[in-house]
Amino acid sequence: MFLEGDLTTAPIPEFPAGFRWGVSTSAYQIEGATTVDGRGPSIWDTFAHDPGRIADGSTGDQACDHYHRYAEDTALLAGLGVSAYRFSIAWPRIQPAGTGPANAVGLDFYDRLVDGLLAAGVDPVATLFHWDLPQALEDAGGWLNRDTAARFAEYADLTAARLGDRVKLWITLNEPFIHMSLGHGMGEHAPGRTLLFDAFPVAHHQLLGHGLAVAALRARSTSPVAIANNYSPVRLAGDTDADRAAAAAYDALHNRLFTDPLLGRGYLDALGPDPAVVRDGDLDVIAAPIDVLGVNYYNPTGIRAPEAGSPLPFEIVPLDGYPRTAFDWPVAPDGLRELLLLLHERYGDALPPIQVTESGCAYDDAPDADGRVHDPERIAYLDGHIRAVREAMAGGVPVTGYFVWSLLDNWEWAEGFTKRFGLVHVDFDTQRRTPKSSYTWFRDLVRR
Repeated sequence: MFLEGDLTTAPIPEFPAGFRWGVSTSAYQIEGATTVDGRGPSIWDTFAHDPGRIADGSTGDQACDHYHRYAEDTALLAGLGVSAYRFSIAWPRIQPAGTGPANAVGLDFYDRLVDGLLAAGVDPVATLFHWDLPQALEDAGGWLNRDTAARFAEYADLTAARLGDRVKLWITLNEPFIHMSLGHGMGEHAPGRTLLFDAFPVAHHQLLGHGLAVAALRARSTSPVAIANNYSPVRLAGDTDADRAAAAAYDALHNRLFTDPLLGRGYLDALGPDPAVVRDGDLDVIAAPIDVLGVNYYNPTGIRAPEAGSPLPFEIVPLDGYPRTAFDWPVAPDGLRELLLLLHERYGDALPPIQVTESGCAYDDAPDADGRVHDPERIAYLDGHIRAVREAMAGGVPVTGYFVWSLLDNWEWAEGFTKRFGLVHVDFDTQRRTPKSSYTWFRDLVRR
C-alpha cells in the first residue's frame, strides 16, 4: 500500500506553456437518466439488466445522475482548474434507434453542458463513442455489420452540426481494442459476444467508422480530431522463443491492430486483411490524417507462451513485484514512459501529437469520521505517471496533454459500483460529491 511518504520529494518538472491538463468521464458511467428526453436503449442498458453480468447487480440507470447535476460537476471542474474536460456523448441520446434525424432534446443537454464548460473556462473535449451503441443497431449486427460504420458517420455529422462551433477537440472512438476484445471476443462487456479472433470485423468496422467520422467532423468543425485507444507495453514472463513469439503476438493485437492502419501502415499480415471484410479503399479512409493520438494507459501486461491446446497464441499472467490497485492492476508508471517512447520509435514522423486521454487508478477510499476522503495511493499514482510523461517528453515524444481518469467515482462497467477511480468521491445513495485529497493535489499541480 502507498503511504504519503512514498511520494517523491522533488517537485514535478515544469511542463510547457499550453500543455493541456484535464479529467475524463463517459456518458453511460455518469449520466443516468437513461429513459429521459427520448434517449433510446444502448447495449449497456441491455447488458447491465441481464442478471449475472454485473459484479454487484447494479445498472447505469442513475449512475452519478450527471444529467441532472452537470452544473454541480462543472463547478467541480472549475474548482479543479483544469483546462479541459473530456466527456462522451451518448449516441442513443442523439439517435435513439441509431439512425434518422437527431433528437433535438438530447442534443440540448450537450448544448447546456458545452456552454457551461466554456463559461467556466474549460475546453470541451467530446468523445463520440464510448461503447454505448444503440441497441437497435446491435440488433442489426452491431459492429459486425459494415453498415454501422456509415451510421456512425451520420451520427458524427448530426452532433458536429450542433456542437462543432464550440467543442475544442473531437475524439471519434474510445478504446476500440477494449470494446472489441472484452465486448466481442471474451464476452465480459456489452454486447457479451465470445468470438475470440472472429471479432476482427468489429475492429475493421470501428476503424472504418472512425475514418468516415473524421471526414464528417471536418466538414462541420474546424476543431482538431483524434481517436483514443488503450495501450499496454508487454512484459515478457519467460525466456524461450515461444514466449517471445507470444509477446509479439499480443503486442500486435493490443498495440498495433488499430494504430498501424490509422497511421497508414495497413494491417499486419497475421491480423488481416480478410478480403470479405476489408474492401478496396477502406485503408485510405481509415488513414485519414488525425491531429492527436489519444493514449489511454493503466498498466503493462505480462505474457508467456500458452499451454498446448489454448485457443489464443499467448497467455496473460500476473506481474509480480508491483503495488496493486483495487482492480488488482500493477502500478507501473515506468510503463507509461516506455509506451510513449515505443510509439515514438515505432511510428516516427507519422505519429501525431499525443495526449494521454486516460490515466488513473481504483482504490477503496471512503469518507473518514470527519467526512474527508484521503487517498494517498492515488496521489502517488498520479505523481509517478505525470513524471513518466515528462520523462518521455524529454526523450522527444510529442505529448501535449494529460487527462486523469476520472473526475468522479462512477459506474465501472462490469464491476458496477465496486471500483472507485474518481478525484471526487460520490455517495451513490445520496449523490453527494466530496473532493478527495487527490483533487486538491491535482488542483495545486495544475495551478503551478
